[in-house]
Amino acid sequence: MAKLYFKYGVMGSSKSAQALMCKFNYEQQGFEVTLLKPIIDKRDRIDGKIVVKSRIGLSSECLVFDNAENLYKFVFGINQFKDRSVVIVDECQFLTKQQINELKEVSQHIPVLCYGLLTNFKTELFEGSKRLIEIADSIMEIKSVCKCGRKAQVNGRFVDGKLVTDGEEIVLGGDESYKALCYNCYNELKKGEKNE
Repeated sequence: MAKLYFKYGVMGSSKSAQALMCKFNYEQQGFEVTLLKPIIDKRDRIDGKIVVKSRIGLSSECLVFDNAENLYKFVFGINQFKDRSVVIVDECQFLTKQQINELKEVSQHIPVLCYGLLTNFKTELFEGSKRLIEIADSIMEIKSVCKCGRKAQVNGRFVDGKLVTDGEEIVLGGDESYKALCYNCYNELKKGEKNE
C-alpha cells in the first residue's frame, strides 16, 4: 500500500542495515526499488560510487540529491510511479521540510520508506524528522541500547573523548564522533562537561 513511512533510531541502531534489508526484500518480490540519500552524506563510496553502507558491512549503490532538489519531480523522472516501484530514503533527517512534503506527494502513488535520526546531538528534532513526525502515515522506532543496558535515545557527540553539547548541527561522523546514550548517561556526562 502506498504510504509514507518513517523509521528512526539513534546512531548505530541499524537504520541503514534495515533500509538495505528492506530493499533486498522488495527486490526479491519483483519490485523496482529507488534507493536515495542526500548528497551531504557522501562519505561512503565503493569504486567511486556513492553507496548506502551499514556498519555491519551491507551496502548498495544509491542516487543522491541536494537540498534544492524537488523530490517529487526527481522520483517521477526515475520511475514515473510505475506499479511495483518503491522509494527508500536513507539519512532522511537531512531533508528539508519541503522535500518531506514532496515525498508525501510521491507516497500518494507509491510507497516511500524513510530511515534516519530523530534528533541531533542537542536532543532537538532535525527539520526533516520533525516534518516526518507530523505527516508520515506510519512511524516506527528502531530501538538500540546504551552501554549501561538502558534504551538509547540520545545521539551524544564526542570530541577528544568528551561529550559536547554546542556546535554546528551537522557534523558527519561515525563511532569516532557519536555514541548512542540513554538519557541518564547523557545527563551524567553533561554534568561532567559543565564541571570542567
